[in-house]
Amino acid sequence: MKFFLIVFLLIFNIVLAQNINWSENQKLVWDNFKSKTNNLGGSTVVAYTHCGWEYSATTSSDPKVPVKITIQTVFNENKSWKDTKRINAHVLLHEQKHFDIAEIYARKLRKEVSEKIKTTADYNKFFKTIYAKISSEYKDFQADYDRVTEHGMNKEKQTEYNLLIGKELENLKNYQKN
Repeated sequence: MKFFLIVFLLIFNIVLAQNINWSENQKLVWDNFKSKTNNLGGSTVVAYTHCGWEYSATTSSDPKVPVKITIQTVFNENKSWKDTKRINAHVLLHEQKHFDIAEIYARKLRKEVSEKIKTTADYNKFFKTIYAKISSEYKDFQADYDRVTEHGMNKEKQTEYNLLIGKELENLKNYQKN
C-alpha cells in the first residue's frame, strides 16, 4: 500500500508540474503552451515561453567532501501562453529559441560550476555568486533577443539569432546535461 501511495504522489507531482526538460531531440509544439492567460498584457505578444533552470546540490557537513550539482533546463507548460488566432511556425521557432537560450546559459552555468566548485566548501563560497552572474547574463540576452528580433517579426534578425544560438549550443556541447 505504501508503494502505491508513493507512486501515486510521484505521478501526481509530474502531472501537476508539466515541465519539459530541454532535449536536442525534442522541440516545442503549440500544445505545450497550456496557459490560457496572457500575463504580459500587451496585444502585440503572440506567445510567451516560460523557461529556465532547476538545480539540486548534494552537499555534506564536511566541507572537504565533493559536491554533486545537477542543473536542468525546463519549460513550464502551465505558465507558457499562446494567442491561438495568431500562432504560426515562425512564431513557434522564435519561442523554441527562447528555450534554447535557456539551455545555452544552463551550459554556461554547468561550465563555471565544474571549473570552480569541487567541494561543499566551494559550493557554499561560490555557487550563489556564479548563479547570480549567469542568471543576470541570461535575462539580458533573452531581453536583447526579443528586442533585436522584434519578438521574431524581423525575419532577418531572427535568422541571425537562429545561427548564433545554434553555434553557441555547439560551442558548449561538452556541458550538455548527461
